[in-house]
Amino acid sequence: MKISLNWLRDFIDISKLPAQGSPEELDVLLTNTGLEVEGIEPHDKVPGGLKGFVVGEILTCEKFEVKEKTLSLTTVDAGLDEILTIVCGAANVAAGQKVIVATPGTQLYDKEGKELFKIEKRKVYGQPSEGMICAEDEIGLGSSHDGILVLDTQVPNGTPAASFFDIAGDLVLEIGLTPNRADAASHWGVARDIRAVTGLPIQLPSPALVIESNAHPITVEVKDAGCDRFCGITIDGIQVAPSPAWLQERLAAIGLRPINNVVDITNFICHGLGQPMHAYDWNEIKGGKLIVDTLPTGTLFKTLDGIERKLTGEELMICDASGAIGMAGVMGGEDSGIKDSTTRVFLEVAHFKPERIRKASQIHGLKTDASFRFERGTDIQAKLFALEYAAQLIQEVAGGKITSEPIDYYPTQVELVSIPVSVRRVQQYIGIELAAERIKEILTLLDFKIEADKGDEFVAISPAYRVDVTREADIIEEILRIHGLDNIPLSDHLSANFISEFPLLDKERVQLNISQILTAKGFQEIITNSLTKADAHASIAKDLSFETVEILNRLSEDLGVMRQHMSFAGLEVLAHNINRRQKDLKVFEFGKTYHKKGAKYIEKKHLALFTTGLWAGETWSSAPTKTALHHLYQVSIELMRSMGVTEFETDTIENSSVFAFGLRISINKKACLEVGMIHPNLASKWEVKQDVFFADFDWDYWVKQEKADFVYQEISKFPEVRRDLSLVVDKTVSYQAIRKLAEQYEKNLLKNVSIFDVYEGKNLGEGKKAYSVSFTLQDESQTLTDKVIESTMDRLMKGFEKEIGALIRK
Repeated sequence: MKISLNWLRDFIDISKLPAQGSPEELDVLLTNTGLEVEGIEPHDKVPGGLKGFVVGEILTCEKFEVKEKTLSLTTVDAGLDEILTIVCGAANVAAGQKVIVATPGTQLYDKEGKELFKIEKRKVYGQPSEGMICAEDEIGLGSSHDGILVLDTQVPNGTPAASFFDIAGDLVLEIGLTPNRADAASHWGVARDIRAVTGLPIQLPSPALVIESNAHPITVEVKDAGCDRFCGITIDGIQVAPSPAWLQERLAAIGLRPINNVVDITNFICHGLGQPMHAYDWNEIKGGKLIVDTLPTGTLFKTLDGIERKLTGEELMICDASGAIGMAGVMGGEDSGIKDSTTRVFLEVAHFKPERIRKASQIHGLKTDASFRFERGTDIQAKLFALEYAAQLIQEVAGGKITSEPIDYYPTQVELVSIPVSVRRVQQYIGIELAAERIKEILTLLDFKIEADKGDEFVAISPAYRVDVTREADIIEEILRIHGLDNIPLSDHLSANFISEFPLLDKERVQLNISQILTAKGFQEIITNSLTKADAHASIAKDLSFETVEILNRLSEDLGVMRQHMSFAGLEVLAHNINRRQKDLKVFEFGKTYHKKGAKYIEKKHLALFTTGLWAGETWSSAPTKTALHHLYQVSIELMRSMGVTEFETDTIENSSVFAFGLRISINKKACLEVGMIHPNLASKWEVKQDVFFADFDWDYWVKQEKADFVYQEISKFPEVRRDLSLVVDKTVSYQAIRKLAEQYEKNLLKNVSIFDVYEGKNLGEGKKAYSVSFTLQDESQTLTDKVIESTMDRLMKGFEKEIGALIRK
């Protein structure tokens, strides 16, 4: 946001500050209040601001001829330590004249502000020349080049030309306005913060309108609650023309292009008072009536920029008897704008609900000065003041008379926010013993009203323009920023009189621990975009339970919807790397998926693992190992165990468009992890032609399973015993079933069950397969005897034969 110092002086006399309101002083002052000054730029009425140009006097003038040209060798007093010698080619140069002199080092510019050349000491046809006596066009104050500009003045030699012509430039502050400070989105708003720090008074105009008649009233009907207040007035007999110089300079300083005197006044009010407003050509308002309402979905509306837009049915529209003439709070319609032929205008200043304006602005991609302010919140109580001031200014610059009574639709007075404040809490949070009187003084300077004052406790009433101040914490922030953070001393030993409770579950710590485990196993973390292609979900539609969340103002078709599945972005990353000959990959991502169920939106967090290519590369001691399901499954199990989960159920994934095959892991009947090979059809959509294995953790569920109260015990001093069995079973029997059955038959001594070979062949018979399984037994209190070992293994074998019909090779 740009703030002109000359404009700011209209509201507050900054010359009374200790450093006379220097840019450096304002930089520190405003930045300390939270209005960070990001830059200070000069703004000149003429290019270069006439820097280096001074009033001089020609002392002598001698003519000489060069190549059929008559030149003059002059001596000039330019108020410098030495008299300048200047060669001049103008026919009207003569001794005794007062002129404008460009001294050595002066940069010349053209009318557009582009640099031409710099004045240097040099020789012209053998004669020394130490400057230039200027024509009107050479200093940017006209277009004449017939001869030098001769002045009728007795000002001292050396007087700066900028001072002589009274074209003092301006300085413009670039303020990085934070979203919560809508109140400061104007010169008035910035002046209020300066007042709060310095105590200097605010200077506001006092408009006094003379209503000539009520010959041209406009009726206003508000049908939508999105409009809280609507003010308007008619001015007749105006003459649309270029704005006066002072108004053009105000707007040009902050980067606005002057248009005409009426439109420029509306922009002047918007940036001066922070009140967006609109001027309508009165004769274009059909039926003499304005209606604030919504229009049916699909209605076409052409805005001032000449673009025809299709309405969604949610935009607040300003309509007349024939249809829409403006999109409320965003942009007016093409036909209702001010034209050179306009003689009668209707001025409108309104208050709209911020969320309605923000949505309309986003849907149509329209970012205007009005929408910027409306969607953050404007001062509902200053509407009539802004209207009256604008009407007075238009009469001053465009003529005309007020020919309608002012309209002020304001059915429900805004209820200002009342905030109980405790001086003790203010002191506690700020950290110093700030006096109650000083606290109330700061708030009063910020336009808060103090009520129910009991000394150490009171109620602060927020002004209407401070839509961001609703809690005592906000009040304390206001006090602190005006008192100044630099005024809060730091003690040698920082301390607090209270300690926040630590969360029972630190989700970030759990995530960090898992990230470190995966990194140690050779995985690399990726962070991907949550937006994906609109047709991405079609290929896995049968695996999805929710509707897709679509982006209304999508940047492109490739970024048209929010992802419902974590596989999309991972496959895109794999494809990018594989195409660059990086084919052996292990990556993981903590990311979110987005879903819609009716009118409800759902957001879920996941941990996704992707592996492809070789699990272990080729070395002198081992052949390369291609990634398989069991590699990723084992990593997943280790992650589960690191979070304290050892009991779970496993089922196979069937009839899936995401997985060609895989396993689904559940805890207490809740499916929370899927691991398997990505279906080739899905992989091919991202042009991935090699096998990809993928694990998808429901992270919101898993993080709750994490156990912070681990119990550690000493390693047993008694030895383990391993026994192996070869089980021939039906193909339908899974290893998980064998493991679960073993744990069921032996709960005390069985420490681990592991599979080390699987065999299928004709020798086993149709529909059979053989598992080679190892069982680890250990007693924590004594050494196992052969009798106990044999008894345990015999019990396990009988259980396998009975429960799953196993044939045990003994």
